Amino acid sequence: MIQLFSSKTKSITGAAIILGSASFISRIIGVVRDRVFAHQFGAGEMLDAYYAAFRIPDLVYNLLVVGALSAGFIPVFMELLVKNKKDAWRVTNSIINILGLCLVIICGILAIFTPQLMPLVVPGFNEGTMGITVLLTRVMFLSPILLGLSSVVSGVLQSFKSFLIYAFTPIMYNVGIIIGATVFVPYFGIVGLAYGVVLGATLHLAVQLPTFFSHGFKYKALLEIKNKSVRKIFLLMIPRTLGLATVQLNLIAMTLFASLLATGSIAVFNFANNLQYFPIGIVGISFAVAAFPTFAQLIAQGQTEKFIRHLSTTIRQILFFILPLTIIFLLLRAQIVRVVLGSGQFDWNATILTSDTLALFSVSLFAQALIPLFARAFYALQDTWTPFVAGIVGSIINIILAWYLKDIFGVTGLAISFSAGAIIQLAVLWLLLRLKIRTIHELSILLGLFKISIALIIMALLTQWIKTPLASFVDMTRFWGILTQGAIAGSVGLLVYGTICYLLKVEEMMVIAKSMRRKWLKLAYIQGEINDADEL
Repeated sequence: MIQLFSSKTKSITGAAIILGSASFISRIIGVVRDRVFAHQFGAGEMLDAYYAAFRIPDLVYNLLVVGALSAGFIPVFMELLVKNKKDAWRVTNSIINILGLCLVIICGILAIFTPQLMPLVVPGFNEGTMGITVLLTRVMFLSPILLGLSSVVSGVLQSFKSFLIYAFTPIMYNVGIIIGATVFVPYFGIVGLAYGVVLGATLHLAVQLPTFFSHGFKYKALLEIKNKSVRKIFLLMIPRTLGLATVQLNLIAMTLFASLLATGSIAVFNFANNLQYFPIGIVGISFAVAAFPTFAQLIAQGQTEKFIRHLSTTIRQILFFILPLTIIFLLLRAQIVRVVLGSGQFDWNATILTSDTLALFSVSLFAQALIPLFARAFYALQDTWTPFVAGIVGSIINIILAWYLKDIFGVTGLAISFSAGAIIQLAVLWLLLRLKIRTIHELSILLGLFKISIALIIMALLTQWIKTPLASFVDMTRFWGILTQGAIAGSVGLLVYGTICYLLKVEEMMVIAKSMRRKWLKLAYIQGEINDADEL
């Protein structure tokens, strides 16, 4: 079993299939999680407090952990792995110990001062909701410590291209949260939600440890702060950390603005954000994570042209998958929200508000799915400052628009500003990357988009045409009626999209057709032109 989980994935597409499949399962579990929340609490004060409680712990996690992992640890670890495996493990031990110690100290101090910090994040909360938020936040400060250690382990597994077990981590995290909502809350009250988050973080770490140790890791109490490679990791993570700080401050600003709106606005914003992240996680993040080790390896080998081909191919693949999902989310937004969240305390008004917010988020799905890939392309080029600058630009646009639009459109105004910021951020990243590497083979991307656009237009028209008459054949006041309408309309639309892409010989569709003839998880190289873009 450990040998299966330790096995390496040999292609970007293969790794993306594994990560995407696991992400799909995780998102389904996340949907179950949100439905449990909506049923038990509705879009009200309890969930406002719960989602607000994530803000500072998430800020700590993203600043101290994600920056080190994505920008610094993986490239340095892979470089050491080639030269001297023993040094690679020494650096890993040092990073684990340094990071763990910093997280314990910082989270401990912040937990003490949480009552003073939270009013700055959610100034619109009343005294009762603020008290609950402070309690939940203090418990949740355990999760960055556990997730921090787990993320270093994840970095090692990604470096070894052991994507299968890594892909299980978000599933385990969501399982822990669901246990918190269904098992802990009846016994411990609302604080059970925070206990569930801590349990999820524990499972996130535990599920990876057997494979981690099977690769040869042995724990040592090392704190080699002066180690050249350790210092290099920290230097590389500085701009990435600043960029993530911008993202997190952006989310804190959205939470602050939402706290000034009607009760339940924070919950609505987070519900819609979680739903729109479903396709981003499955498509955008999966391809970006799968591509990063290959990008880093090609740049290290000086194969810039091959790196550009990989990048262009992966962009086309992401767009091929994310654009039809955008159509589905725009046309079937009310059905999606009602099926996923429409239960118990989650009423029709909350459904309408959440579906409208979801639609405005969905406009920028393509940008949000491509940003992680572009960021990792820069990291592979050992440029961590450019993504930071692009993130700053996007965040400034987002916050300025949000401040203005919140009083006009309410929580939907926050979604408009979020989408505008994401699209501008992608535009800046694309422009600056093109200046750096001269080309991203835009012509091939545009030709692919032209063919895909034909399929998308027909798909949208057919989906809308089928959706309307179906409403008179099913009971739209019942769960199964809404599910049937949305499932049939969406499935037919996607089937038509795939068929037209096949008839137009869209390259990405041809890859899927060939892949379906192969054994599940065999992940052999895909034949044809894309073989060049996926080997390694």
